[in-house]
Amino acid sequence: MSLNIAAIREREQGERRVALIPLVAQRIQHLGCTTALETEAGSASFYPDASYKNTTIQSDVGTLLASADIVLAVNPPTPDMIARMRSGSILISFIYGRTHPDVVKALQAQKITCFAMEQIPRISRAQAMDALSSQATLAGYYAVLLGTVHMPKILPMMTTAVGSLRAAQVLVMGLGVAGLQALATAGRLGAVTEGYDVRPETKEEAHSLGAKFVETGVDATGQGGYARELTADEKIKVKGVLSDHIARADLIVTTAAVPGRKAPRLIDAEQISKMKPGSVIIDMGAEGGGNCEGTVAGQSVQVGPTLLVGPVNLPSCLSEQASELYSKNILNLLQQIIKDGKLSLDMTDEVIAKTLVTHDGKITNDAVREAVEGPAPAATPATPPGAAPTTGSKG
Repeated sequence: MSLNIAAIREREQGERRVALIPLVAQRIQHLGCTTALETEAGSASFYPDASYKNTTIQSDVGTLLASADIVLAVNPPTPDMIARMRSGSILISFIYGRTHPDVVKALQAQKITCFAMEQIPRISRAQAMDALSSQATLAGYYAVLLGTVHMPKILPMMTTAVGSLRAAQVLVMGLGVAGLQALATAGRLGAVTEGYDVRPETKEEAHSLGAKFVETGVDATGQGGYARELTADEKIKVKGVLSDHIARADLIVTTAAVPGRKAPRLIDAEQISKMKPGSVIIDMGAEGGGNCEGTVAGQSVQVGPTLLVGPVNLPSCLSEQASELYSKNILNLLQQIIKDGKLSLDMTDEVIAKTLVTHDGKITNDAVREAVEGPAPAATPATPPGAAPTTGSKG
């Protein structure tokens, strides 16, 4: 029998994306698999049920889960939904296992083989599967647009019959995928742009987008494409340089975030108090606690002269194309594990090994295992030959 691949409707409040779009469903069918979809799973992304050709539309999610060999989702399913999946089946979704231990335990109990899309390794051949990057690209673009609708001024320079309007100053802090897209968008809209990152190698990328790079003299390049935490002395040095640039900005977009961890603090209350009246900060780290002091996730708050906006789930605001990119990321992963219509898991493959969270009742990711089960107990030292073993404490 062919593999049955099913996508569920997202249940998290405000989530409008879907893990399977009609075009990708057709391509999965070309892999020799059947496809199924929970009723109206794609409706919020403007993919109606009727647009899914040769796909079973199932209103009962329990039946859908029980009959699926591979389940696709955007956000982690609830433990209750995981319990309704067929034992030994596969789940592909964002998981964030270190902050969702109940989900990981449910995956263990049901012996689900789970691929966490946030753990796709950042290597060249995995770029087409990198869902974090695809979603961050759209989020960075949208963050600038969100900033413009809250600003009391326009971004580009404009000449009118009564004089010229100066271009706005836009500072983007954190030049990963989202930050670079934010810089590019602000530049296309005519702003004067500056970029900052603790990784000096991003300087050339900022320059390629027509932006100035804020030099601080601190190199905090970390592992896995992320920045390491700054030391206390480094933070003082960076703050001294950045404060002047922050004070001059009309719009700031902060993008520093590490999946599953608290967002690093980039701007404090003192720096915000010295900004221009009417200035705006879009804090893309809001869901992780905020890059700015005073950020409230999901809210816009006035902090002194500045409107501090803490958006959540920005990719969902562009749900049609966010779903398209995410679904294609999943397709490229499926092509690695499905050969001639059959499941083929090569556990020695770097992409498969690093993306797996659970398999056959075991947690396969060390960081997730430690978060869920606690640190491994220290090994008991071996008793030297001829020595009597100790059986109690010293008296």
